[in-house]
Amino acid sequence: MTSEVAEDFTPEQVARGRALRRAQLPAAIGGRLAGLALLLVLGLTPGGAWLAGLFGDGWAARILAGGLSLVVLRTLLLLPFSAWVRVVRARFGLVTQGWAGWVLDVLRGLLVSVPLLLGALYGVYALAGTGRWWWWAWAALGAAVAAVVLSWLAPVLLEPLFNRFTPMEPGPLRDALLALAERDRVRVREVLVADASRRTTALNAYVSGFGRTRRIVAYDTLLTTAEPREVELVVAHELGHVKHRDVLRGTVLGAVGAAVGVCVLAAVVSWRPLLGAAGVDHFSDPRSVWLLAAVAAVGSAIAGPFGCAVSRRIERRADAHALELTDDPAHFIAMQRRITVANVGDPSPPRLLHLLFGTHPTAVQRIAAARRHAVTA
Repeated sequence: MTSEVAEDFTPEQVARGRALRRAQLPAAIGGRLAGLALLLVLGLTPGGAWLAGLFGDGWAARILAGGLSLVVLRTLLLLPFSAWVRVVRARFGLVTQGWAGWVLDVLRGLLVSVPLLLGALYGVYALAGTGRWWWWAWAALGAAVAAVVLSWLAPVLLEPLFNRFTPMEPGPLRDALLALAERDRVRVREVLVADASRRTTALNAYVSGFGRTRRIVAYDTLLTTAEPREVELVVAHELGHVKHRDVLRGTVLGAVGAAVGVCVLAAVVSWRPLLGAAGVDHFSDPRSVWLLAAVAAVGSAIAGPFGCAVSRRIERRADAHALELTDDPAHFIAMQRRITVANVGDPSPPRLLHLLFGTHPTAVQRIAAARRHAVTA
């Protein structure tokens, strides 16, 4: 254990965080590899085309069969890995939800993802079936618009499907959070409390929505565990994302990324050797849906570490904003300690693992940044 870790965390806390990481890593990595393998096996062989033809030879029927088989088989394959991670996290006291509630959440996820996926597939194959060489341009535009619309609607329509939100009771903490947003010149409509405790003991807060729908959301677990000043520091970090327009930039980048991704996919899935391996003559045949998913999965896996690097940079900037807004590095450090311990996090995970999958700076890095702020302020 390095001196930086030992300065802020006890050996027992460090050992517990590392034990959780090691216990759930095989399931997490195994699930990723199994999901990718399924897509490659059925996307690069006639197996996927056969599944897409189960409902008949009609254009709409092939899209329906391909999309449903894709969602159902992938979900069934990944369920054991998700359950494995859940069992591990429950052993460390991070899970409060029963198995029935977990299954219900899975079903809710399917009710959201299946219509979205089928809508996207029908749109893509309708355009590809026109025979025009520029069909991919309209598909790219549609993907960009969909990314923007979903980003705007998610806080209002999707979040309430998985959590209940209640207004925070009037009092000193609510007043302090609203005053913090006002001092930061960020307009928020309200302060809400999410009933996260019915699923987990983990601590968190966030700011969601745009314009009139923007609100501060705090986990009830955070409010019952952390000191009020620490809650303010968490919210100050989230306000940093708003102040630097991270949500807006993320939406724009997501739209651009979706458009570029569609263009790349259109080029790759039209490559004759891949179409031959998938057992189809041309991409406009909806039986190529598994091939499309396989290529998209490979692209996502390649882009993943780059996305994590961008995310870590954004999170460091939000931390700096929180320190500048509050000028309270002592409570920032206390907050980082509390969240790391409560969430059973590893304060300093292996470097390679962090580079590949880490979306936030490590706890040790965030605490070190707060100490530097204290010296230079």
